[in-house]
Amino acid sequence: MINHIGTQTIETEHLILRKFSFDDCDDMLRYWVSDERVQKSYGEPIYETEAKVKLLLDKYISGYEHNSCYRWAVIEKSRESCIGQIAFYLVDSNNHFAEIEYCIGVDFQCCGYATEATKAIIQYGFEKVGFHKIQICHRSNNLPSKRVIEKCGFVYEGALRDYFYIDGKYYDRLYYSILRNEYKSEL
Repeated sequence: MINHIGTQTIETEHLILRKFSFDDCDDMLRYWVSDERVQKSYGEPIYETEAKVKLLLDKYISGYEHNSCYRWAVIEKSRESCIGQIAFYLVDSNNHFAEIEYCIGVDFQCCGYATEATKAIIQYGFEKVGFHKIQICHRSNNLPSKRVIEKCGFVYEGALRDYFYIDGKYYDRLYYSILRNEYKSEL
């Protein structure tokens, strides 16, 4: 049974995962939403102005009105800066599963933050919300995301071949999942 409780604050060793606020605008522009490398890898548009970021934040924040919305600002504790985001962007209450998406600013990649945040929301999804399955995917050319997914204990399910067409090339969409009975809390 699903217990939708919405986006609540989660604290890990190096991160605070919390709801977005309009105060995150400057950090978002500085660290990730205006960076083509991050947004292209994430599959999202580039936001180059404060006005555009505030529109995005309005969308994120208004989603919190629904207790089935799960989107966190990823805050690095030492800097108290918003360095990315993580979410259960696809939530299927009828079938008791959710799909994770995340992005972390380039300056903060390869520091373990994506893995730490992903493990935290997996725990949240299984232990607090009650999902049966959590899934995640990545493009076949995104090897850093593949490493995060493997470190989090996901099981490879399969590929949607030539799913993405980017810069004149096709890339597969690779799917992974973890079931509640496979999950082991490591936090």
